[in-house]
Amino acid sequence: MNKCLLILFLVVAIQSCGSSETKTSKSQVIVAKTLTEAQYELILDKVKALPNQAELAIAIIENGKVNFVGVKREQDSTVLIQNQDRIFEIGSITKVFTGTLLANYLVEGEVNLEDQIDKYLGYSLKEDVKITLKQLATHSSGLPRVPANLEALSLENPYKDFGEKELKTYLTQELIMMHQPGEVSDYSNLGVGMLGYVLSNKAQMTYEEMLQKEIFSKFEMNASTTIRSKVEDKLVKGLNDEGEEVSNWDMSVLMGAGGILSSVNDLSKFALAQFDSSNQALVLSRTAFFKVNESYSMALCWSVIQTESGEEWNWHNGGTGGYTSSMILDVGQKKGVIILSNITALGKLTQKINELGPELMDVMAGDSGKENAGI
Repeated sequence: MNKCLLILFLVVAIQSCGSSETKTSKSQVIVAKTLTEAQYELILDKVKALPNQAELAIAIIENGKVNFVGVKREQDSTVLIQNQDRIFEIGSITKVFTGTLLANYLVEGEVNLEDQIDKYLGYSLKEDVKITLKQLATHSSGLPRVPANLEALSLENPYKDFGEKELKTYLTQELIMMHQPGEVSDYSNLGVGMLGYVLSNKAQMTYEEMLQKEIFSKFEMNASTTIRSKVEDKLVKGLNDEGEEVSNWDMSVLMGAGGILSSVNDLSKFALAQFDSSNQALVLSRTAFFKVNESYSMALCWSVIQTESGEEWNWHNGGTGGYTSSMILDVGQKKGVIILSNITALGKLTQKINELGPELMDVMAGDSGKENAGI
């Protein structure tokens, strides 16, 4: 990269981040001043393949300090923008928050990991299948990825009309299990969506009310919500691979699987809170409860990855019809990467976003040539 160009990038980055002394929340988001040349080059290399109006909001956390960088494609060029407060659908990163709600209620003694979900549903599953809260949170419930009757629907907004009535009908009359509960960990939007739903029943609050009370208010995540109308003025429009605007997704009864809208500023507050070892619920949420293989385990909706270099990452990505997202944290070294984008997870370009997070983590580790830790 040209030295003058790098200086220009750094100046814009400083302007977009604000004062390095500013603390904007209880989670102490301290903004650092610069990114490295290697970080910028990596970001720009990924973004150049995206269509016009594609936008990435990125937070890079090192030593507990945050670098915000925003990039956008305009007229076939990449420009830096201030977008750390812009809102995106975060997709399945929502599951981490559902797991955190579970951890909160566990610490408070309101639920037990071995509680069977029919206790909170108010009805039994087909053939009296027994599934626990822990199995929902670790993707070991044996439930399919999505209900069978959703697979045939348009991906434009597939969950919109799948409400409480449809969920009950499916679970009591149509359910076909993929595995016996507790045998294997097999990713399930249905499972974690149900976790959010049963916790809502237990708490006698909506999923939104639980999030605001138990998480968002605690960490001053003031822009985060599941109600799109509240953030419409800051919402980045989702795109397909051709750069055409696409529909937002409404997750209905499975809101806990992918319904949150947020910004990298808010997600940074949540990320930094993970570095507080005295927060019992957050520590519990990242604790492995199901070992998949030697390098991969499931915590309470977090994935726990052992990298080849010996680091431990807590990771989750996300995607909807118009957005791709990623969050990786190394709690031990107080570093991480959060990426929000308005590129569909249903096309080929989503891979560019999914590659960027682990590659930025590798750059921070000084090992940019190694593979993406199996993600």
